Amino acid sequence: MGMTSFSTKLKKEWFLLGMLLAIGLATVSAELGRSDGPLQLDTVCSFGVAVVFFLHGLGLSPSALKSGLSNWRLHLYIQSATFIAYPLLWLIFGDVLLRFMPAALAFGFCYLLVLPSTISSSVAMTSVGKGNVPGAIFNASLSSIIGVFITPFLVQLFMGLEGVELNLLDSVLSISKLLLLPMVVGQVLRPYLLAWVERNKQVVNKVDKLVIILIVYNAFCDSIINGIWSRFSSSLLLSSLLLCLVVLFFMVHLIQWGARKVSFSRPDEIAAVFCGSKKTLAAGVPMAKVIFAADPALGMILLPIMLYHPIQIFYCALLANRYAAEASFTPEQQRQA
Repeated sequence: MGMTSFSTKLKKEWFLLGMLLAIGLATVSAELGRSDGPLQLDTVCSFGVAVVFFLHGLGLSPSALKSGLSNWRLHLYIQSATFIAYPLLWLIFGDVLLRFMPAALAFGFCYLLVLPSTISSSVAMTSVGKGNVPGAIFNASLSSIIGVFITPFLVQLFMGLEGVELNLLDSVLSISKLLLLPMVVGQVLRPYLLAWVERNKQVVNKVDKLVIILIVYNAFCDSIINGIWSRFSSSLLLSSLLLCLVVLFFMVHLIQWGARKVSFSRPDEIAAVFCGSKKTLAAGVPMAKVIFAADPALGMILLPIMLYHPIQIFYCALLANRYAAEASFTPEQQRQA
């Protein structure tokens, strides 16, 4: 009986175990799983994300999609969290950070706080947690587009840097290829493939979780290859890691608390938490190379986002799993949770 119970528990928690295994594998096979490595995991993950959005396109009714796009309260809330609440942390605590850590590292935290949200993992986490996927797709995309303008402006405002040039057209095209195109194709094929999706729902529902496990593995491999765990002193690394944890934990639960205060539905709360609390590494690194040019301290400036990225994926995946478990609760139980 005990063995059966353990086996059932193991099957139920396979997602968590998969993420832990991915982190463990990254420590011994970082070269294998790094971006542009032998497995080309960055390309594989991009393909996986496209498959996830294609399946969303198949599963979403046009009326549900229209409803998600017109939810202006949710959009305003998420964008305010990303581009107002996070930067306010720098205005409040920036002077303290500049006093107690190297200036380049302090400015790295400033850069982290003004970055836009992620796209793929925000939507994938929202999907796993049974949240408002159309709202998440819209806001993750909108955040990336707005960030092309707002992030350099805030960097210049807070850090006094000039000469920033970013290609808006390229950003819009990449977002469209990653998200909108697969989803549109899914919508077009919905009448023909919906019955197949319904028959294979158990397998389809696992795809986004498998993609997240691959993203976790790729993110940790990249952080190891980039020397995050060996290039900096242990005290500097530990203090940066702890600060990233504090920022993430505070913002996730502040956004969650605020969503409940303004009476968002549970699906809208989930989309708000995962889109509003994330910061993009994929767009953050190229933007940093443009903004900071040949600054010799670029490695230290990028340290906070490179630490924050795998932490946010892991913590938010745990939270998404919890939201999914709570989806079967009664409304009263959900409020207590």
